[in-house]
Order: sequence, then structure tokens, then C-alpha cells
Amino acid sequence: MPSVHFEHIVKAYGAVTVLDDLNLSVDDGDFLVLLGPSGCGKTTLLNMLAGLTDVTDGRIMIGERDVTDLDPKDRGLAMVFQSYALYPTKTVRGNLKFGLSAAKLPREEVRRRVEWAAQVLQIEPLMDRRPSQLSGGQRQRVAIGRALVKHADVLLFDEPLSNLDAKLRTEMRLEIKRLHDELNPTVVYVTHDQIEAMTMATKIAVMNGGVIQQFGTPDEIYETPANLFVASFIGAPAMNLKAARVTKRDGRVAGVFDGGQTIALDDYRFRATPEEGRPIVVGMRPEHFAPPGAPLDAAAATLDLPLQHTERTGSDATGYLKFDDGLLALRVEPGHAARLRAGETVRVGFPRGKANLFDAASGERL
Repeated sequence: MPSVHFEHIVKAYGAVTVLDDLNLSVDDGDFLVLLGPSGCGKTTLLNMLAGLTDVTDGRIMIGERDVTDLDPKDRGLAMVFQSYALYPTKTVRGNLKFGLSAAKLPREEVRRRVEWAAQVLQIEPLMDRRPSQLSGGQRQRVAIGRALVKHADVLLFDEPLSNLDAKLRTEMRLEIKRLHDELNPTVVYVTHDQIEAMTMATKIAVMNGGVIQQFGTPDEIYETPANLFVASFIGAPAMNLKAARVTKRDGRVAGVFDGGQTIALDDYRFRATPEEGRPIVVGMRPEHFAPPGAPLDAAAATLDLPLQHTERTGSDATGYLKFDDGLLALRVEPGHAARLRAGETVRVGFPRGKANLFDAASGERL
């Protein structure tokens, strides 16, 4: 399967620029997820790759071919839509073979491809049913099968799971990931759901306001977010982001929160050591805290804070502590959460090496 390259892409609607000088490369066989909130430009970018939206400036390459001005049918792509886009009067078999028949492929080749897709997607018992007789997950499998039978160079997915319930979304995530592992196509997948991105992608491009905020593997984006937007967008519960100022004493660097608590920053890998008094934002993942009652590492920052409330979700629980003018979230064992009481002061520790630091003015990672 070929690579995909977006080179200096601009998309404008009159005086409104949606994408401005965007550059992005998808390697052969990668599963790229375009992730971001509604209105960030991810679907616009996907539609330009598909040929459904014109490019204002720049070019799109698929392998060695410049496809910027080609018709959608000539780009070697197949697309799976959010709405399934199945023909209601045709059977599953009829939907799978429709595009192939229109392309005037030999009848035996059409049969072979349809049977192959049905076997891969495990929909062979459904071949004579119509879409109205299928569940949402089965319809989505048929929509994916219709893309697979084209043997396209690149597969495009436009929020394909958003119409499914939670159980079906989990099943379809596993199904799509299995297909990618087995067939190894180049995939460009659009979603606003970070769980889909983190579980399926080999690479993620986090977008906001038409700009790629960070591009990297799921682990890179989770562990070392490039700015405050990525830090706040990735993670559930979200990363705790707390205002502080840099202080230096006896050659040691620390952050002092607005409430007076201190966290040592000697273990942090600064790109450039910040000056005394610089306003910063300290990011702390809820799961990195040592929970209440657990032994504390001598190198951990220790905080004694009052508990406001806890949330239990069966296998997981989150405690919310009062911190400065807001709350601090931390993961706790559900059994332990049941013993915590609102208003009591609890002691928690945070490993200094797990902190994420950002410039308060620019929002960029320090």
C-alpha cells in the first residue's frame, strides 16, 4: 500500500481559512487517526484526500501520484462513512458487489472478492438480508466490506463508529484493528473519540483550529503532550493542569503552586532551564498519584488535601481533592474509594519524574 502526503495544504471558504499550510505524511501501512474536537478541520482534510472537497492550495500525493485534481474514482481510495451509506433495496451481497459491477470487472472476479470480504468480516450468514434486517454493527461491517472489495490503495474512515452503542463500538474497534493487522492497508481515520485513537492508531495527528498540534505515536502523545491543548484533550480523566511559578534555591529547581505547595523539578528534562519566577503550568496525570494510604516514595511530592467527592465506575474510581481554587483528580481503587469520606484530609504523593511542564503564556511544553 502507498504512503500519503499532504504538502502545504490550504483550504479557504472566502475570507475564512480552515486549513493553513498544513503538512502531514502517512507512511505505507500506517493507521493514522486524525483526532480533534468538532470544527478542527479533520473531516475537511479527509474529504480533500477523498476528492470530495477541492484544495485551495498545496498538493496531495498518494505514493508517487499527484492526486490533487483527480476525480475521486481515479484516486485508488475506498471510504467508509459515518452513516453506512448502504443501498436499502439491495441485499448485503448486492451492496458488496455494486461498485465492482459498475467498474465492469469480470463476474468471477466480483464473486471472488465478495466472498473474500464476507469471510474476512464474518458476515457470510447475512448475505441475503437487506440493511433494514441488520443491527448497527452488522451494517457497519457491510460498509467496511464494500470498501475492502475495491482492493483500494488507501482506506478512509469518517467517524464510522459514532452511531453505535458502547458495546458495539468496542467490538468494531477490535474488528477494524484486526483487519489492519491482517491486511496491513494504509488507513486514514477521523474521530473525536480519544479511545478510538489510542487503541487503534499507529500514528495520531491531534488537530485544533485547523492546525496539527502534535503528530506521533499514541504513547508519545500521551506521555509527552506538546502543549496544553493536547495535554487537556488526551486522557480520561483529563490531566490535572495547575498554575505555578519557577523557584530556584541552592541550584535546585522547583515549582510553587498558587496555594503554596511545592513540587521539585530537578528530574524534569527542560529544553531550556526557565528563569526564576516564570509562570508555568504543571500537568499531573490522575493515575500517576500514589493513592491515599499507599507508601510514599521519598522522591515524591507530598500533598495533604481535603477530599471533595469520589466517582466510582465499577472497575475504576476517581477521587477529587480540593486544590487551590479547583480540584485535583486522582485514580484510586474502588474498594478504597468506598472508605473515603468527603471533607477528610488525605495525603497523596506524585512522582517528580512524571510531571509535564508548560509555559503559561504560550502553552508550549518546556
